[in-house]
Amino acid sequence: MALSALLVLVFIALPLATMLTAPTWEVLRKTLADKEVLDSVWLSMTTAATAAGIAFLFGTPLAYILARNAFPGKKLVESLVDLPIMIPHPVVGIALLSLTSPRIWFGQALQSMGIEFMGTRTGIVTVLVFVGMPFYINAAKSGIESIPTRLEKVSRSLGAGAGATFFRITLPLCWRYMLVGMIMCMARAISEFGAIIIVAYHPMIAPVLMYERFTAYGLKFSQPVAVILILVSMLFFLLLRTLSLPKEKE
Repeated sequence: MALSALLVLVFIALPLATMLTAPTWEVLRKTLADKEVLDSVWLSMTTAATAAGIAFLFGTPLAYILARNAFPGKKLVESLVDLPIMIPHPVVGIALLSLTSPRIWFGQALQSMGIEFMGTRTGIVTVLVFVGMPFYINAAKSGIESIPTRLEKVSRSLGAGAGATFFRITLPLCWRYMLVGMIMCMARAISEFGAIIIVAYHPMIAPVLMYERFTAYGLKFSQPVAVILILVSMLFFLLLRTLSLPKEKE
């Protein structure tokens, strides 16, 4: 077992370690001073954070409904929520472009409101919400399910409404799950490439910039951008592990 575990860790760590040590300090320093790189990383971070915020705002009610209610078709709804995890992400980009095409009524409605989708920050955020939402909903749902329903029933019996019960009982008890879900959503959003390259090649997020530099200039100029992405991803997952609830003692 120890040998098997070691092989798995080496399999994961060796390519990452090779990537992290490949760029020279001089190349890495120039990359960190490159405005285009910094702008792309900032765009990745801010759009991912926006997507996580939207997931929290709109995904929490659905997570609560799934956690607290049994209804016909619930398994179908849960499967639909998880579907973006399995769909090849270029398909996501094509589907969203099809939905917002000016040839159909929805795309025409967006255009009439002045909302541009392709090649815009709006398009990027929409894609990131689509691919990241399942991670938030599943984490929030687990958190809500971990709270005994009797606590909410006691609150309601004392005269508190559904909204007051949620904000005074449910949210304080499962906020860590929700925060972990937002971090997972944001981490997933930062890594998105397949759908973004179809919807919004420009403005460039960090993975798209890395891809462009690799195709145009090769490994030497793409590796420093990859190093930055690896470090950012590691930061998020360290934060995730720190915020995770301690395991119950058996």
